[in-house]
Amino acid sequence: MVGLLDGLGIEEAVFVGHDFGAALVWDLPQWAPGRVKALMQLSVPRMPVSKRPPTELYARMAEQHFVHVHYFQEQGPADEELGAAPERFLANVFWALSGGYRYLDIWQHPSEGNGYLDVLPEAPSLPWSWLSQEEFAYYVEEFRRTGFTGGLNWYRAYDHVWNEKQSRPDEPVTVPTMFLVGERDPVLQMMGSDALKQMEGHVPGLRDVHIVEGAGHFVQMEAAGEVNEAMLAFLAGLG
Repeated sequence: MVGLLDGLGIEEAVFVGHDFGAALVWDLPQWAPGRVKALMQLSVPRMPVSKRPPTELYARMAEQHFVHVHYFQEQGPADEELGAAPERFLANVFWALSGGYRYLDIWQHPSEGNGYLDVLPEAPSLPWSWLSQEEFAYYVEEFRRTGFTGGLNWYRAYDHVWNEKQSRPDEPVTVPTMFLVGERDPVLQMMGSDALKQMEGHVPGLRDVHIVEGAGHFVQMEAAGEVNEAMLAFLAGLG
């Protein structure tokens, strides 16, 4: 991110993050002081760094039920499974994480003997109100071209990032921050509404929290107009 700013000759910018992007962007004010004017974060609230390596926590969860982040750790099985059926996988995962489905229902499946496609629901036919057939086809063609290993490697880098964070204490995020999440986002369902309250202690720069009714994990797609409106209002308030 800093390299991008340098390449464009920009000293300071407002950053937007969603999911993995949110995790990255939460760290930017500490890792790149002076380069972050403000944050607009979607889906994943700021939380303290865990005391144990993330993969240990996921392995413990996987003893009880299927956990995709644990399944993704071993190189090979997930790469091959998803790469062999990109259209089916993308449709099913988009649907499962959306406000139209309760993602945590996949936890009824055990880890043993199951791949991701075995536990995801079968998606209804496209188009949906928030995803056109044309846009979806673009995602499919790109992942058919590249495979899924690049994305899966982010999951495999969890412990590496965790180890990097041990070298410096967590600092509060003091830059102006907006947080936005879908009401039916599985991240919010897993962490609970208390996570938003706890975040206030880690993000004293938090100005606005928006919970978008009916939206799931892909809130920027499922409720694009509402997300854009909230972002523009926040930017206008920065001066």
